[in-house]
Amino acid sequence: MLDFNTLAELSRGNCISICAFLVPANLLVTILTIRLVALRRPSHQVWQSAGIASFFASVMILHVYTWFLIGVVMAPTYILLWLAIICLVANLAAILFQRRYNNSPSLSNNA
Repeated sequence: MLDFNTLAELSRGNCISICAFLVPANLLVTILTIRLVALRRPSHQVWQSAGIASFFASVMILHVYTWFLIGVVMAPTYILLWLAIICLVANLAAILFQRRYNNSPSLSNNA
């Protein structure tokens, strides 16, 4: 059976490697989601990218909460938490933006 305390210790013990992967992964995949929306790519590509980015952001939030559980309250924990929240909100906004403007008529002069 999976023990939460063991996972939390693993998360805290490997903090540098976890953050070294999650921070760039969050930023890159969130930027990819925004770029896919800007290029008007199909919605399944946007949803896939947003799903991956949301997974990375959720893992980062869980990682930060393991630090909060033992009482570590420092600037890096809040910075990482806000980064993850901003990535989640940006991906949600990209999906909503795409859904809203894919259904609207084109603004081109090809009428």
